[in-house]
Amino acid sequence: MPDLTKLTALPTADWDPELADVISAMNNRPLNVHKLIANNPALLKAWWPLRQYIVSGGSLGTRNAEVVILRTAMHMRNTYEWASHVERGLAAGLAADDIDKIGARESSGLADKDALLVAAVDELVAHQRLRAASLAALAVHFRQDQVVDLIAIHSTYTMLGYLLNTWPVELDEHVSSALPEDRLRRW
Repeated sequence: MPDLTKLTALPTADWDPELADVISAMNNRPLNVHKLIANNPALLKAWWPLRQYIVSGGSLGTRNAEVVILRTAMHMRNTYEWASHVERGLAAGLAADDIDKIGARESSGLADKDALLVAAVDELVAHQRLRAASLAALAVHFRQDQVVDLIAIHSTYTMLGYLLNTWPVELDEHVSSALPEDRLRRW
C-alpha cells in the first residue's frame, strides 16, 4: 500500500518522457507545483494547455487575473500560491498596498474593478456561484468571457491550493529570494 503522505515535488530526471514539452516550456526549470503534479503525468499533460492560458490572464488580462489568484490563495490559506502571485502581481502592476488589501480578510479600499473581483471570489467561496446581483455589477466593467475566465481562474487555483495544502512544496527559489519575509505570508 503506498504511503500517500510522502508525495513530493518530483525531480525532472524522474518525469515521464511524455512531459518533455512541459520541461521545455519552462526553460528546463519547472516550478515546484509542476513537479508535484508530475506525480500524475497524465494530469499534468492534460492540465498544461489550460495553465498556459490561465497564466496569461486569459481574457481578464494578467493584472485582473492576479487579483483573482491572490484572493483565491488567501481563501485557500496557501503560502506557496500567495507568495508566487505576490511576485507576479507586482510584475503585473499591482501596488504592494493593493496586494495587502486583497489579502485582508475584510478587504476594503480597493479600486472599483479590483473590489468587484475580490467580491466575486468571496461569493464563489461562500455560495459556490455568482448570484444575479454580482453578475450585474461585474457586467459594468467586464465582458461575459471575462466573467467566465474569472470563474475558471478561481477554480484552477482552488485545485492547486488543495494539492499544495495536501502536499506542501518549497517556494521556488526565484520567489523566496525576490520577496521580503513579510510578503511570504504564512497562515
